[in-house]
Amino acid sequence: MIKEIIVGITTALIIILFLEGVNIIPFLFFGCLLLGLYYLLGTKNLSRNFISLIKNSNKDIISFENIGGQKTAKRELMESLDFIRNQTAINKMGIRPLKGVLLVGPSGTGKTLLAKAAANYTDAVFLATSGSEFIEMYAGVGAQRVRKIFQQADREAKKQNKSSAIIFIDEIDILGGKRGSHSSHLEYDQTLNQLLVEMDGINNKEGGIKILLLAATNRIDILDTALLRPGRFDRTVNVDLPDMKGRLEILFLYSKNKPLAKDVNLESLAKETFGFSGAHLESLVNEAAILAMREKSKSINALHFSEAIEKVIMGERLEKRPDAEQLWRIAVHETGHALISEKIRNGSVSSITTTSRGKALGYVRQIPDKDNYLYTKEYLEGQIGVFLGGAKAEEIVLENLSTGSENDFQEAFRLAKKIISSGMSPLGIVNISMVPQKILYDAIRKILSTEEKKVEILLTEQLVVLKKIAGYLLENEKISGDYLRSKLLFQNHN
Repeated sequence: MIKEIIVGITTALIIILFLEGVNIIPFLFFGCLLLGLYYLLGTKNLSRNFISLIKNSNKDIISFENIGGQKTAKRELMESLDFIRNQTAINKMGIRPLKGVLLVGPSGTGKTLLAKAAANYTDAVFLATSGSEFIEMYAGVGAQRVRKIFQQADREAKKQNKSSAIIFIDEIDILGGKRGSHSSHLEYDQTLNQLLVEMDGINNKEGGIKILLLAATNRIDILDTALLRPGRFDRTVNVDLPDMKGRLEILFLYSKNKPLAKDVNLESLAKETFGFSGAHLESLVNEAAILAMREKSKSINALHFSEAIEKVIMGERLEKRPDAEQLWRIAVHETGHALISEKIRNGSVSSITTTSRGKALGYVRQIPDKDNYLYTKEYLEGQIGVFLGGAKAEEIVLENLSTGSENDFQEAFRLAKKIISSGMSPLGIVNISMVPQKILYDAIRKILSTEEKKVEILLTEQLVVLKKIAGYLLENEKISGDYLRSKLLFQNHN
């Protein structure tokens, strides 16, 4: 109503000035300029533009029971939220309510899901936004928006007769980066300073609205130290990649409403998906269902999941098809990887394929025997051998190399460097950045040469098996690890 009145009055004034013979062009110019600045500065409907008010009545709301694989993170976060739910109890104990909780972890591990679950767990007003919403090229806008979201949290809580509110800022590293790191302009620093001021003022008013700031980031290393100190972000909750038990829990949650075939073993899938985040696992189950639907299958079987794992890791199958000569080279190369992998650890190969996916023309997928977080020298040397196995197989069978080994060599180089930096080389305990380049290169080259000789001896001894497996792979395009071990590895290579 107010907007219509303003528009009507402005139009009437323009008409009157025009009829009186006044030059209205300067007025129109400055009016348009002011209107443009009005919108650019974000002073119109700031709360609606960048703040989402999440209400507990949402039918699609997420609860902590819907989140798997994050038992420790859920427990810590729920304890923090209990300070809001049970204010009477914490007052009796003289506990100061937490001001901020920071969720830290890799992308896709469920930080945003945990924040949404927090909205359902508490009876508090829940406001959500992103760190990028606070940053503008115009000075003062970010600070104004910080003040605005805290003001709205207080206002909405009073409006709904609630005693507490939760503010969630996703990707807070955009807003809370170390001061002085943005030399181009000081808008970032001003915005962060305002956030620090607002956090200092949280819960200071007697009988006022209790506010908890919840934030998420995967770059805690770039956050300003003033933001991380106790009294601001009092608690840091690590939301890590799930372990095998967590992956199994997540797979169960995402597959419980899907028609799984009897040959699907979720425990085996959990074992094969080491390093997958919750988002990866959700995508895996979804892709398997899509493949089943594409084939007009009534249920999702193990082959659909196997194909889905490769799609999630490597991407969709590519239409391009190398010629026969290149396909033979790819088959030899991938068989070399697989043979060395099986030699080092029997049962380690899940599948071998010459199907082009992403940037890879072929692929060997390994199965970890357990979730490894620490690696021995022997393990790293074995993995170097696996990376070198493809190129060495090409050299033995085809008598030359190709550019297909470039990434393998880089990975082998990286692992050799890790052996040195971890103090497991003849150089002993060193700061790798202080080792002269010539000495470092010689040490890396010695590690690679040693493993290369081991690989060459093994593949030369198993040349008949190598050619037979490569021929079968060329004909069938894909070999499962079980078939490889039961039908093709009939010669003793242990």
